[in-house]
Amino acid sequence: MKHLFIAFTAFLLSATSYAQLEISVSTGYAVSSAGMKLGETVSDSGTENFYGSYGEGANVQIRGTYFFNESFGVDLGFGYLHGADQTVTPPVGQLPDNTTVDAIARARAFGASTSIVYKFNNNIYGRFGALLKLGGKTEGVVSSQTVLTENQANAFNVPQGSFIQNDYVEDFHGHFPLGFVGALGYKFNINDNLNLFIEAEYYGISLKRKDSEITEFNGDLVLPNGTVAVSGLYSIDNLAPGFNKVTTYVDNLAHDDPDSSKKLSQKVPYSSFGINFGITYKFKSSNKYGDE
Repeated sequence: MKHLFIAFTAFLLSATSYAQLEISVSTGYAVSSAGMKLGETVSDSGTENFYGSYGEGANVQIRGTYFFNESFGVDLGFGYLHGADQTVTPPVGQLPDNTTVDAIARARAFGASTSIVYKFNNNIYGRFGALLKLGGKTEGVVSSQTVLTENQANAFNVPQGSFIQNDYVEDFHGHFPLGFVGALGYKFNINDNLNLFIEAEYYGISLKRKDSEITEFNGDLVLPNGTVAVSGLYSIDNLAPGFNKVTTYVDNLAHDDPDSSKKLSQKVPYSSFGINFGITYKFKSSNKYGDE
């Protein structure tokens, strides 16, 4: 035990003598990696699939890297993803029969990563580690038209062909996932303390849905010629029939379960491949190695 303590103390002293702390700030853009089917559009000529990942979009990151020696270090990063719009098919929302819909969804997510960093030389480095989504949402923006049945049109005292125009926003939340992050970068030395860098970064992660909530809702009664007969017929406090303000996603759902606020869960993709640009500030230390 004594020898183990001495060896551990020697390691700490050695690591401290070579220690170097760096802070990096970057921004970049990522595209879908191994995109999954998110939605489809139906036209008179056919149906078209849309593939993608909610990880596509712009991001900003701040990272702190601590080097134990001239090659190895550990990295802790925090970032925000402003996801690009993705064409989707409901279950973004709950839609009745005789309905046509246009729907998009995009990520607004906060995440963190912890990685091992290795310097191949003074310019080229790599890092790999674990990725965790800390918070945020997948925001669905939906516009739907539901044509009234004959009985409904008579009840509203409007002509046949009238419809309900519903526009709403639904926020989806998921269970906390664990993924993989890997990057390969190149540093450009400015001076003893500052470096510019460019890096290629891969995220491998998917998210299992937990619940969703409608946060904005407006429903108008519209005549066949496009005239709004009743504005604000439905609202966030008076949802149209068939809609639930909160939906819970579960792994098991009985066929005879009358609760329409429950739906089967699914995994949605956040994997991406991107390019980041940034600047690194290197704090002064007592070591004699590095980029000097």
